[in-house]
Amino acid sequence: MELGKVQQAAVTCFARRGFAATGIRELGTAVGLNSATLYHYVGGKEELLVGIIRNCLKSMIDGARQVLATSTDPTRKLALLVAFHVGFTASNPKTSRVAEHEMRALSPGNAQQMQVLRDDYERLFAQVLLDGSDRGIFNTVDLGIARLAIMEMGTGANHWYRRDGRLPLSEVQLNFVSLAMRMLAVANDSPLAGEDLPAPPIVASEPEPKD
Repeated sequence: MELGKVQQAAVTCFARRGFAATGIRELGTAVGLNSATLYHYVGGKEELLVGIIRNCLKSMIDGARQVLATSTDPTRKLALLVAFHVGFTASNPKTSRVAEHEMRALSPGNAQQMQVLRDDYERLFAQVLLDGSDRGIFNTVDLGIARLAIMEMGTGANHWYRRDGRLPLSEVQLNFVSLAMRMLAVANDSPLAGEDLPAPPIVASEPEPKD
């Protein structure tokens, strides 16, 4: 049994019922394993959740750093970062929801470790916003609130985006980029127009979408 398959089953259960309401036996049944064998693979329910959240956040950090490394212009860097954030959460909706909502279920030690990773990811947005503000490119009353608004706006895509919806993902990403630029009073609100956006990574824990 591959760990990825176990994580996919867990993400499906956690996203549907929540971590607290999901029993270890239910997880075992979902992957065709008894409780003892499941413990052998993952070490327990919380360890399974920690692995899911850690892999999700590390994938987000690595992906964000990759797109940021392609430019030195704050406007373009923010546009790429917003496009990545929206694309990742929309393409990994169940894993993103679990990582977003179930950190509260972790023990203090594990929660602190995961919070460090979350802070590292949020810091990438904060630094780009600060750089653009210092150069007089971004205009906002409060950079912290602007960061929260942009990130929360993008994270929400994991709740409503559908592959068979009205717009393809690339257009959704560009719409969010435009909204972020207008929020910061940037003259050019479409810095990525006409470009082919890279496909966001799909993490191992994300269940395959059902058509």
